[in-house]
Amino acid sequence: MPYNEKLSDRVREMLAATPNKLEEIKMFSGICFMVNDKMCAGVQKDQLMLRLDPAIIEQVLEEEGCTPMDMKGKVMKSFVLVDQTALTTKRKLEYWLRLALDYNPVAKASKRKNS
Repeated sequence: MPYNEKLSDRVREMLAATPNKLEEIKMFSGICFMVNDKMCAGVQKDQLMLRLDPAIIEQVLEEEGCTPMDMKGKVMKSFVLVDQTALTTKRKLEYWLRLALDYNPVAKASKRKNS
């Protein structure tokens, strides 16, 4: 199943308003938004993928539509998925993206693979 382009357009629009360097990369069967050369958010199928502060993961997992990100049976400790049904308003999407943007300055950059 391809990723939800309407959701990705909403994310793109909100992230474009930040003064940060923004780059889009296709990955995880979806699209990833890199902010300042670090994974920040993305869209997989009908879910918003977010890289968040590990210290708040347990708290946010209690929120509607939020689940841990699982890659081939391995839970990704700093990542969550939020179902599109929990992102019905601009305010709700802004809330989740703000959490990811707040963590971005202290998040560790991934090493890029040489092609």
